[in-house]
Amino acid sequence: MSSVSIRNLQISFGALNVLETLDLEVQEGEFIVLLGPSGCGKSTLLNAIAGLLDITEGQIWIDGRNVTWAEPHERGIGMVFQSYALYPRLTVEGNLSFGLKMSGMPKAEIARRVLEAARILQLEHLLQRQPAQLSGGQRQRVAIGRALVRNAKVLLFDEPLSNLDAKLRTELRVEIKRLHKSLGSTMIFVTHDQVEALTLADRVAVMHKGVIQQLATSKEIYQRPINRFVAGFVGSPQMNFLPGTLVRRENATCFRLRDGSEVNLTGYVFSRPFADGQAATLGIRPEQALLRPSEHQHPDRLEAVFTIEEPMGPDTLLWGTLAGESFSVRISSDQTPVIGAKTDLYVNMAQASLFDEAGDRL
Repeated sequence: MSSVSIRNLQISFGALNVLETLDLEVQEGEFIVLLGPSGCGKSTLLNAIAGLLDITEGQIWIDGRNVTWAEPHERGIGMVFQSYALYPRLTVEGNLSFGLKMSGMPKAEIARRVLEAARILQLEHLLQRQPAQLSGGQRQRVAIGRALVRNAKVLLFDEPLSNLDAKLRTELRVEIKRLHKSLGSTMIFVTHDQVEALTLADRVAVMHKGVIQQLATSKEIYQRPINRFVAGFVGSPQMNFLPGTLVRRENATCFRLRDGSEVNLTGYVFSRPFADGQAATLGIRPEQALLRPSEHQHPDRLEAVFTIEEPMGPDTLLWGTLAGESFSVRISSDQTPVIGAKTDLYVNMAQASLFDEAGDRL
């Protein structure tokens, strides 16, 4: 039985369709991340699951119960917002217990739940502080704790780390992953940050214009993007795209770039048939192009010219052109690139991606 089931969901604001016939099955105990650019509909979907937004068509089921028109407090969910939304004059303990007191829960049970949430989130020593006395990461942990004390079956996170600095984001990201492993709760997490998505999720739902483009594991989305949008959105720097045509040879299939050069596609696994001379785009991630060939593989050689070098600490980014197109490469920091001159690059085509003119994976 799915913990959360979204069936034929549509949400419109007047003539504007925000979500279009969307289906999503979230298994019990699964961590799903909704990833996409601003305006893609990910927060709208989360708010619909929470009951904070009326839907136009479709159904929402939680633990086998149709909650499409149920009030938020009847759905068995806990929600953590982008803003901490804490009561400034209440202590941490007061913020954690406020909702439980309003529901009329016995004092002993409230105290037990508050102490348990504080233990899990390492807030025991902060229970008597007020929000103004806490760091941003501590405030967000309190906000998470407020959802935990309700013993919610489903936890919803709406970009909870976006207001934190880089160090706190990394720390809290690890805490959320540890929390999921210890609780085993179903979690749905909204973000536009691909690092958060790839590191946290059991599966990632990449959204664009109100449609889930691909729902898969982080590894599959990164290595086998279903279309050009997913390929370009996931990855930093983004995947390099080289336009050209597919050419059938007697014993091999080649990809001809616009400058006339060709690379052998031996090792690439096509997902469907293609025509000789068909227009296509070759996608290569920056770390898939090497300055020297691998010892155990027989990669194809390309020729690029790099004009900018960006040292990043453990690695270095190179920016330049290949076959007249912008091209970036990620190399280890101990390598010495040649700037301004023609440089050989070696690519294992089994790791590359090919897309047709409509942007779908070949």
